[in-house]
Amino acid sequence: MNGANPLRDAQDRRLPRIAGPSGLVIFGVTGDLSRKKLMPAVYDLANRGLLPPGFSLIGFARREWQDEDFAQEVHDAVKEHARTPFREEVWQQLVQGCRFVQGDFDDDEAFETLKSTIEELDKAQGTGGNFAFYLSVPPKFFPKVVAQLKKHGLADQKEGSWRRAVIEKPFGHDLTSAQELNQLVHDVFPPNEVFRIDHYLGKETVQNILALRFANTMFEPIWNRSYVDHVQITMAEDIGIGGRAGYYDGIGAARDVIQNHLLQLLALTAMEEPGSFHPKALVAEKLKVLTAVELPEDLGKHTVRGQYSAAWQGGEKVVGYLEEDGIDPKSKTDTYAAIRLEINNRRWAGVPFYLRTGKRLGRRVTEIAVVFKRAPYLPFESGATEELGQNALVIRVQPDEGVTVRFGSKVPGTSMEVRDVTMDFAYGESFTESSPEAYERLILDVLLGDANLFPRHQEVELSWNILDPIEEYWDKHGKPAQYPSGTWGPVEADEMLARDGRSWRRP
Repeated sequence: MNGANPLRDAQDRRLPRIAGPSGLVIFGVTGDLSRKKLMPAVYDLANRGLLPPGFSLIGFARREWQDEDFAQEVHDAVKEHARTPFREEVWQQLVQGCRFVQGDFDDDEAFETLKSTIEELDKAQGTGGNFAFYLSVPPKFFPKVVAQLKKHGLADQKEGSWRRAVIEKPFGHDLTSAQELNQLVHDVFPPNEVFRIDHYLGKETVQNILALRFANTMFEPIWNRSYVDHVQITMAEDIGIGGRAGYYDGIGAARDVIQNHLLQLLALTAMEEPGSFHPKALVAEKLKVLTAVELPEDLGKHTVRGQYSAAWQGGEKVVGYLEEDGIDPKSKTDTYAAIRLEINNRRWAGVPFYLRTGKRLGRRVTEIAVVFKRAPYLPFESGATEELGQNALVIRVQPDEGVTVRFGSKVPGTSMEVRDVTMDFAYGESFTESSPEAYERLILDVLLGDANLFPRHQEVELSWNILDPIEEYWDKHGKPAQYPSGTWGPVEADEMLARDGRSWRRP
């Protein structure tokens, strides 16, 4: 008798992706991120059968809650925000492992309670001593929480079990602070047990960049300086800072988005084919790209920062950044940033990568546009191609996930006239499976110990290395350009591209 399970289908890809015995501790469990993303993601994983039967969820926060108040809070968050339908039997199983620990981050007693709660759940739920600590707290508290985990022996890995730390961005606010934070966290957790969350990397569309490039023959041969004119990576939001003045002021758009999300998208778009999708192979290729990134010599000409000003947007009058509650009217924090980078290697030499991000722009969209050179010889009369732009391949990361190819086609009729047309692939139309939320994928990866989609500390440090000189330059020169809310950013950004003979894509 061989040990094969006769009921197991060899085609079933889920089995190796089911987490073993484990639990999750969320610090800052009463915050928005936890309510809207983390707790619903845990429920969705349970609903899809990907969590172990005894999975445990511990919330840690200042609120005076009992376990049942916490269970009610998780229940409400799940009902409101979960992606999959609510099922009572899944909920009943999940709620058995829900516990709440009240306390401040300075509170030694609370951490002792946390320790005994973990021990109790180990016995009751069979979590095997495996716990991940999710720091859903403002960055200034990272050092404190990590120090407390060390002090109370919560990070100690017993034989055959693991303890992991999950840290939200921003990881530092410049290179020095990122290095200090890395040092501090690695003193407590081994580097391979530290997971830095960049939720963009959990998105299906971002992982699809790798599939698009390396599983197909038609794109990779032209994915280089011989055929690509330039690349534009855009992350636009149509909202302002909302109630996040305390977090946002002094950080700004470039630190908030370019340093992590956009440079990660640039690395995936530009990297060479990895030997495998093993985390080490993937990181090695991303690091090569980030190491080869070159800043423009004239930062004044090739970088732009802006702040949104009062205007009408979406049918309502909105205030400018400097009039937002809690913002210093003299603030120089950027709510829009655009930079030009080059990658100094054989594949990309001379091809500019334009990165831009902003709040209160025309609409919410994240996309990567690879814009190709014009055809070298056009045997058409001049009037026949005046409506022909450049071929482009556009990867839409959100909201309507998919890929668009733009190319020229003959207009029906007796004359030879060529015009731009597009071919569209949309996730929602091509697949019956709905895409999991980024946090579902990432939380599961943490529990499985799969570090594929998490930036390593070297990547974080190299990204700051790229952004720091730009931030230092902005600090010393002038102040942000103003742009009316609801537009696509300051005119200075249009001028920046016009100098290169290019223009921004209108997403």
